[in-house]
Amino acid sequence: MLFIFCPIRIFRNTCLSSLRLSTTTATSSVKKLPYTQKHRCLLDTKNVQNQKISPNFVRSPDHRTATQYVTDVTNNETQRNLYIKDEQEWQCIKLDSNKLRKHCFMLSKIRLTSLVIVTTMAGYALAPGPFDPFTFVACSVGTGLLSATANAVNQFFEVPFDAQMSRTKNRVLVRGHLTSGHAAIFAAVSGLSGLLLLYSQVNGLTAFLGATNLVLYTLIYTPMKRISILNTWVGSIVGAIPPLMGWASCVGDIISPGAWIMSGLLYAWQFPHFNALSWNLRPDYSRAGYRMMAVTNPKLCRKTALRYTAALMGLCYLAPVFDITKWWFALSTTPLNAYFLYLAWEFHKHSDSRSSRKLFRFSLIHLPALIILMLISKKQWHNDSNIYPVLMKNDYIDVSQ
Repeated sequence: MLFIFCPIRIFRNTCLSSLRLSTTTATSSVKKLPYTQKHRCLLDTKNVQNQKISPNFVRSPDHRTATQYVTDVTNNETQRNLYIKDEQEWQCIKLDSNKLRKHCFMLSKIRLTSLVIVTTMAGYALAPGPFDPFTFVACSVGTGLLSATANAVNQFFEVPFDAQMSRTKNRVLVRGHLTSGHAAIFAAVSGLSGLLLLYSQVNGLTAFLGATNLVLYTLIYTPMKRISILNTWVGSIVGAIPPLMGWASCVGDIISPGAWIMSGLLYAWQFPHFNALSWNLRPDYSRAGYRMMAVTNPKLCRKTALRYTAALMGLCYLAPVFDITKWWFALSTTPLNAYFLYLAWEFHKHSDSRSSRKLFRFSLIHLPALIILMLISKKQWHNDSNIYPVLMKNDYIDVSQ
């Protein structure tokens, strides 16, 4: 328990202390102005007296505050010590029941959670076992609940940093649509429900993999984003575990080499996908203090994307070797992977926004196409109807003897 809660308290205190420090620094720098700036402001206010300000000039709260400030200064010409006061407006956050569902979806990062569920379903469908609709649904729902928990905890920790990034500044906790307490309750309910569902209705191995993934994402990957570029490798492990959960829920183990094929594909795919995404977000990541390859080591970022794209092509050729798919899968994915490798090479060579954007957009098409082709070319489909004639024939022979 100490291993779990101590990192949470340390990382949370670090986030809050950095936020207080930035707020204190900004306030002190605003209040203390040099004499030259004060004198310049006094000259500007004298010029304002001779002009008429239209009432339509005020269009925003900031403009309203500035106009009120100018009015106060012009009314008191004898004021010489000028201080600018940054008054903070406090608002009472009210939970809007009409938008609660929308905000919960945003807190769970519904698009990312949907991708996790799809890869879990694909892992279940690819496994050489009988298809049980109840287990299939229970595994998918339980995995989705754990993914929602991980994303909520991630946003709970990163509120002060999300506020500094253009990509994340509109998240529900940053905007104040939900409080940190709401996020904690949401994460607790969804996490406990997901683990209980996987353990009671699927099996213990799947629940263990889900709990491991939750710990990796919240307690290791999230704080590591501000410490080391190794966070990308840890995050790729997190993305590769859901197919294993689907496989384990179907056959009850992950011993066979075929169980790791789709997980390996997911692991390798995330490097060109995320490195291309982070390339155009370098100002945001740098401003928020995240240690990403695109920021700290751009050359390694481009090389890693190229290497793992090539590794992804090799894994597609291993799928028929381990009797997971037919050889048609390796042949059909060759043009797809070749074009993906070409885009990774272009990104490595030019390393501009255009090449990175093309690589990222194609990665969104590449993964669904790869999963569909893998399921179509699956080598062994378990069919219970083929067993019954054999059993009936054996029973008939036993009776006749």
